[in-house]
Amino acid sequence: MADKKTIVIGVIGSDVHAVGNKIIEYALTNANFNVINVGVLSTQEDFINAAIETNADGILVSSLYGHGELDCQGMREKCDEAGLDNILLYIGGNIVVGKQDFKEVEERFKKLGFDRVYPPGVKIETGIEDLKIDLNIK
Repeated sequence: MADKKTIVIGVIGSDVHAVGNKIIEYALTNANFNVINVGVLSTQEDFINAAIETNADGILVSSLYGHGELDCQGMREKCDEAGLDNILLYIGGNIVVGKQDFKEVEERFKKLGFDRVYPPGVKIETGIEDLKIDLNIK
């Protein structure tokens, strides 16, 4: 049996949507991932430090209050500076203010260094399947 992959999850910035965060933790744990949950009101450094301490394979950032774009500025660069050059970086939720064309939102977050960007309402199963593909889990 392959080693479990470790994923750091949490809610960035001043966002406190704890219920969704717990649902993501539950779903990932049931999908056989080792989950490190930094909780709500988390900074970029909370995610990065947890990833370093646990030798994580990926970071999943959640945001529902619409300020994800501001909260995630420079996160990929900080990961790189911390030696996490190859870590997967995903984000999902209501990550921008107002209704915006998701393709444009996705493009902006990919320019910020995110590998995968999910719109509001996406099922966690989609992210889990993407993790399995990106981490080469069979």
